[in-house]
Amino acid sequence: MFYVYVLKCRDGSLYTGYTNDLKKRLSMHKEGKASKYTRSRLPVELVAKWSFATKSEAMKHEISFKSLTREAKIATARNGF
Repeated sequence: MFYVYVLKCRDGSLYTGYTNDLKKRLSMHKEGKASKYTRSRLPVELVAKWSFATKSEAMKHEISFKSLTREAKIATARNGF
């Protein structure tokens, strides 16, 4: 199983990523070890997640989500893909 996830950072910005181990990845983000972007914007909060059967599907949805406007990202995070 692969996941696309959205984090809300301390400064209100959104971070989107994908992983095959969501629990471990979130733990790494919260410890400041997952990405340069979130490291300087702790704490982070998981606001949305979606699961996919393949890495390819997850990556396609991640790219699609990242191309949205902020307002559309917020609406999609509330309503799902």
